[in-house]
Amino acid sequence: MASKISEFFRDRRVILLVIFLLISVVSISTLGIEQGLDLKGGSSIQLQLEEPVNESTMDVVTSVLDKRLNIYGVSDVKVRSSGDQMVIVEMAGKSPEEVERLIGNPGIFEAKIDNKTVLTGSDVASVESPVVGESGQWQVPFKLTTDGAKKFAELAKGKGGHEVVFYLDGKQIDNHPPQLSDELASGEPVTDVEVTGGAEDVGKAQEESNTIFTVLKTGSLPVKIHTVGSNTVSPELGQQFAQGALIAGFLAILGIAAVVFIRYRKAILAVPILITTLSEVIIILGIASIIHWNIDLAAIAGLIASVGTGVDDQIIITDEVLHHDSDETRHRRTRTQMNVKNALFIIFASAGTLIAAMLPLAYVGFQRGSSGIGTIAGFAFTTIIGVLIGVFITRPAYAKFIEMFVS
Repeated sequence: MASKISEFFRDRRVILLVIFLLISVVSISTLGIEQGLDLKGGSSIQLQLEEPVNESTMDVVTSVLDKRLNIYGVSDVKVRSSGDQMVIVEMAGKSPEEVERLIGNPGIFEAKIDNKTVLTGSDVASVESPVVGESGQWQVPFKLTTDGAKKFAELAKGKGGHEVVFYLDGKQIDNHPPQLSDELASGEPVTDVEVTGGAEDVGKAQEESNTIFTVLKTGSLPVKIHTVGSNTVSPELGQQFAQGALIAGFLAILGIAAVVFIRYRKAILAVPILITTLSEVIIILGIASIIHWNIDLAAIAGLIASVGTGVDDQIIITDEVLHHDSDETRHRRTRTQMNVKNALFIIFASAGTLIAAMLPLAYVGFQRGSSGIGTIAGFAFTTIIGVLIGVFITRPAYAKFIEMFVS
């Protein structure tokens, strides 16, 4: 028996399973698991566009909002369209007031000299990170496009010393606007410019500069939007969801154990199936931790679906070996290997069918979720990951166990 155990753990399929388990445990313990809006709590905001728009314009709106919120530091953002005039924004761990200032306006940036617009957001080619001084002075360096630099040079020529007033959505950014330098007023196109300002303290300066940086970086919205509703999922309710999910998972494992034991009446079969199932769950959560995939109710549903498929596949392997194994001892090992290969062939074919069914759901979910990921995509993506882990890692290891210890 000792030699069999040693041979079992030297098998490459088992080694691969152990490696993935160790990596997953380390990742979960160090990086943690990102929780979605359902579990962590957060906000959902409904935005209405000023007028109905076509699909391409809606894509621009959702893309700008998603980039703007991500740059501003809001985690787990899901921005999706609803019809041709509504946008739904979901954020985990944030209240609506924290982000409404950024998403509730078009973000139109303008620079004016003598009340004449010399720059707009469309003239910006690239933006660098804000620089904030200890005194509260800040600056946001950025580069102009070639056409933007030419336009600015023509409009600013000969106006050295004049105030350059920066506006965001028609509101002046700084009460003490900077003066145009002689270099920029020479009439020669210059691509490197900056927005400057000042605040009472460093915190306020950081906030103002981040707002300018975000708007310049992501561009302006093509239409005006306004908030028509919002609701909040409290952390307490999210905690209840999480506890309910854990209880459901525990009951599912007990149910699996009961069904397997009733079917085979042998602990040597029931225990490995449970161990393989738990290993699969740990690896899925480990991969989610590494790629910062948010675990929400849809992901939990996909996890349960993939685990259920895994148990079915393990039963197929077990039945294939037990019901077709030969009584001739000298041929038993060879026949067992053939039976395991037949079972794995069935499992791979079944997995391919399931993945083929999930891919359209994932595609539709990603499309409907715009830059974020919709609920359908969350379920489909988690299911696909679970199935791939099963067919390439956990189920081959279980097949090796059946091949060596059960036949």
